[in-house]
Amino acid sequence: MKKIVMLCCTFLLMGKAIAQEVPLVSNIAARNNITLNGKWSYIVDPLENGYYDYRLMPFKNNGFFENKKWNPTDLTEYNFATSATMDIPSDWNSKDERLFFYEGTVWFQKDFNYKKDAKTKGILHFGAVNYDAKVYVNGKMAGTHVGGYTPFNFDVTDLLVDGNNFVVVKVDNKRHKDNVPTVNMDWWNYGGITRDVTLASVPNTYIEDYLVQLDKKEKGKISGWIKLNSESENQSVSVSIPELKIKKNVTTDAKGMAYFEIKANPVLWTPEKPKLYDVTISKADENIADKIGFRTIETKGKEILLNGKKVFLRGISIHEEAPFRSGRAWSEDDAITLLNWAKELGCNYVRLAHYPHNEKMVREAEKMGIMIWSEVPVYWTISWTNPDTYANAERQLHDMIYRDKNRCGVVIWSIANETPHSDERDVFLSKLAKYARTQDNSRLISMAMEVTKSPNNVNTLHDNMNEFVDIVSFNQYLGWYRGTNESCKDMQWVIPYNKPVIISEFGGEALQGLHGDKKERWNEEYQEELYIQNTQMFNRIEGLAGVSPWILVDFRSPRRQLPNIQDFFNRKGLISDQGIKKKAFYVMKDWYAQKEAEYK
Repeated sequence: MKKIVMLCCTFLLMGKAIAQEVPLVSNIAARNNITLNGKWSYIVDPLENGYYDYRLMPFKNNGFFENKKWNPTDLTEYNFATSATMDIPSDWNSKDERLFFYEGTVWFQKDFNYKKDAKTKGILHFGAVNYDAKVYVNGKMAGTHVGGYTPFNFDVTDLLVDGNNFVVVKVDNKRHKDNVPTVNMDWWNYGGITRDVTLASVPNTYIEDYLVQLDKKEKGKISGWIKLNSESENQSVSVSIPELKIKKNVTTDAKGMAYFEIKANPVLWTPEKPKLYDVTISKADENIADKIGFRTIETKGKEILLNGKKVFLRGISIHEEAPFRSGRAWSEDDAITLLNWAKELGCNYVRLAHYPHNEKMVREAEKMGIMIWSEVPVYWTISWTNPDTYANAERQLHDMIYRDKNRCGVVIWSIANETPHSDERDVFLSKLAKYARTQDNSRLISMAMEVTKSPNNVNTLHDNMNEFVDIVSFNQYLGWYRGTNESCKDMQWVIPYNKPVIISEFGGEALQGLHGDKKERWNEEYQEELYIQNTQMFNRIEGLAGVSPWILVDFRSPRRQLPNIQDFFNRKGLISDQGIKKKAFYVMKDWYAQKEAEYK
């Protein structure tokens, strides 16, 4: 555990502890917040002159983090006050055309007002920063965070002053071999402060975290816990669900934990009726409002059971890329647009690939009745034997589960995608799977595997990770990376595990509006035929419990360079980057309508 902390937080300056990365404050949106979204000044710093001196030693002072006020009598070679501004949340690649391909350091700065109160703490919370963030408040380091898709926060109470304050963030999105993800990936490495920034004012002793869900072992019972930020004994806390006539008062133990069990028979959440209850977690000086649904998810043989009923996951994969404008998606409007397209397709499930998406996306999917696969970016070839790489992956997995454990829409935690087989990889991933179960035993574990081809058109899934997952999921690209569309008719599948099967990816590229012969790649007719032949093949796969084609919308990728076709977009979307549906969209929609009727 020490390695995890070293990776993700640093809070020493000149030997003196001045701030602290504290455990994530759950449901940050429900707190008493000052939003720091909006215009931030920024300075592009490819040589990191604002952080290192000319001998490449980190500055103890005189760095850009001090936000010095420029004047012509001093030799100060930066000035946030006269620098360009950028809307935050966003990414610099889509906001500044000079930075479209840029990977490196950009500094961000924002002023804000704050009123100090001896009875409260100030918690500075970031939804995500990609990738390496160093955060300073009023010129002093608050802490650091590594990982581009998970939230983090710092207790900055001692750094804040009455009146005007400023925050500076050094953001570095350079790729490194030992990172998670590593240097090679098939999506845009959007740099910047990509999700909401808030300064929460909370009581000195505050409700840090809570869990409210159906009891795993006993029907007719809601159970959970409430956790304070300190080891405060005999504190009265409560959980209230007015619609169920529940108001339960409990008392914290010596560790600041309070546990509860409540007899209840709530209406269960389903895609058809996504019932959410108003829930309030409170103590004398604090009330936290949430909306929580109740459901069960489990497997039986080769079936997935939602609330005890067999269900087929009619899915689609989605990247966190904004509809129409490209760039990083972050807002409720972005989420609603993407998820409405998924609903129009006939989906009851989305695979949020290949990293934890923003919390708004998860909450909107839950409201709409869409089940969620959530994934960490253990993608392709990770540094399997590096302890710090594993610690980084485990921390990202922890934070993904921590943030969304009360979201009933999340039914699958995914620990990896398309990782090459090796003994080292098996050790790494099995540890991740075991760790996930220690954090949450109420959801299913999976990962996107690969299929090995055998003679005579027999495709066999063999993966040592089969014993560590609840659902056997794999990616296959017949008609695109393997074989032809016609070859789907001859393919047989051997999946030698008594577990449900999800085809987590399939598909092929088509430029929207390009038409031609269905045997010629890149046009809509070829992609349409690929979907026709693949869906017919899926009907012959024993134990198939769901699919999530790749992908809902065309998305930017530096790997996709074909001029006049790709132009740095992966064109596997069923919808173009401008929101126009391709012919294959309607093939999938019709197949899902058949599946929906079959599983009623």
